[in-house]
Amino acid sequence: MSPDQACAWWYSLINFEQRTPAAEDLKLDHMRALLAHLGDPHRRLRIVHVAGSKGKGSISAILASILRQAGYRTGLFTSPHLCRVEERFQVDGQPITTVELTALLNEVHEASGVASAPRVPYTFFEVATAIGFLHFVRRRVEAAVVEVGLGGRLDSTNVCAPVVALIASISYDHTALLGDRLASIAAEKAGIIKPRRPVVNGATVSEARAVIERTCRERQAPLRQLGVDFDYTCVPGRVTASHSERSRVCVTTDRRRWPEFEINLLGDHQAANAAVAIACVEQLQTEGWHLPDTAIAAGLAQVCWPARLEVVGRKPLVILDCAHNVASALALVRTLQSSFPPARRLLVFAGSSDKDLAGMFRVLSPHFDRVFLTRYSDNPRSVPSEQLADLLRANGDSSATICSTPAEAYHAARAAAGADDIICIAGSVFLAGELRPLILG
Repeated sequence: MSPDQACAWWYSLINFEQRTPAAEDLKLDHMRALLAHLGDPHRRLRIVHVAGSKGKGSISAILASILRQAGYRTGLFTSPHLCRVEERFQVDGQPITTVELTALLNEVHEASGVASAPRVPYTFFEVATAIGFLHFVRRRVEAAVVEVGLGGRLDSTNVCAPVVALIASISYDHTALLGDRLASIAAEKAGIIKPRRPVVNGATVSEARAVIERTCRERQAPLRQLGVDFDYTCVPGRVTASHSERSRVCVTTDRRRWPEFEINLLGDHQAANAAVAIACVEQLQTEGWHLPDTAIAAGLAQVCWPARLEVVGRKPLVILDCAHNVASALALVRTLQSSFPPARRLLVFAGSSDKDLAGMFRVLSPHFDRVFLTRYSDNPRSVPSEQLADLLRANGDSSATICSTPAEAYHAARAAAGADDIICIAGSVFLAGELRPLILG
C-alpha cells in the first residue's frame, strides 16, 4: 500500500477515540494474536507502563525526557495525538517518519489478515499499539515509555510485562465504560499491575488507593505511593506578558531528599507528576539503570508536552490546554490563579459527549469573563455548541458566544481581547490539536 492507502486502511478501522466502546469490544487475546504473528516485539522491550485518569501523558513525557538525557535510546508511545498521528510514536523525541509508518502499516495489515478471527477486524488503537512496539524494536530502543490508551486492564498496551508500572491520579472519566465509582475506575487502572513487578502510585484519593493497595498485595507487587513513601513541594512558575519562569519542585522520598529541580510544565499537578516520575527513577536505579541527578534536572527542565497550559501567544496571553474532565479543569483554574497575572479572562471551549461538561462548566465559568463555544470538526463525539450553551445557561451563565468552528471562536476571542487579557483554550485535546497549528502559524 502507498502512504495514502495505508493510512486510509488504518483510519477505516473501528476507532474508540471517536466512539465509546462497549465492554465486550475490548479483548487482549485479539491483541496477543496479532503480536504473535509479528514476532512478539513487546517481549523484546524494557517498558515503563503508565495508566491513570489525568497526568499519565505528562508523566510519560517527563520520564522519556529524563531517560533520554541519561543517554538511553528512548521510545515514547502516547495517545491521542495532538496534530499529526506520527506524534504517537517517538524515539528520542523524534516522531516516526512517513516512510517508517507506511512500512509498518503494510506489515501489520498483512499480519492482521492472518491473525484476525473470522469477521473480527482489528481496531485503530490495536494497530497503533502494534506499530509502536515494532517501531521501538526496529529502532533498537533501550527504554520504552508506554501510555495506556483507555482504562488499563483491557487496554491493548496491557500485553506487556513492564519493568515498572505507574498509576497517575485517578478521577471520574470514561464512566460509561469504567464505572461511575472511583473504586471501579481504579480497578481498571490497576489492571496494569503485574505479579511481583514494582508499582509507583500517584493516586491519592482513599477509595482509589485502597483498590491499588489490595491489587498489589494480591499480586505481590512492591508498591510505593505519593503521600506515603514520597512527597513533594512546589514553587509555582510565573508567566507575564513578557516572559515565563519555570515552576520548581522538591521531592522527598523514603530514600533521599532530592535537590530542587526546575520543571518546564506549569501547575502543582505537574509537580505531583514529576514526583511520581522521580519515584520511578529511584526504582529503576535500584535495578541498575544509570540515571544521574544531572539527567533528571535536564529532563525536567527540558520536557516538552504541548497543550498542557502551554503559552502560545502574548499580548494577549494565549494559553492552550487539554483539560477535558472536572479534575483537569480544577487544575487549570488553580494554575491560572497561582502562575498568571490577574486579568480579564476569555475562554474558548469545546468538549466531547462522554465527558462531564456540566461539571466542567461549574468549575470554569466563575473564573472567566467571556466564553466562546464551538465544536471541533475531526471527531464525531464533539458536542454541538448550542448544546454547550444550554449546559452553560443551566449553570447561570447566559453570555456565551456561539461559533461554528474553532478558528472562528479563536478569532472572535482575539478580537474581543485587550493586550492585557488572557485567552484560554480548553475542553479537549481535539480542540487544542485543531487550533495549535493556526495559532503558531
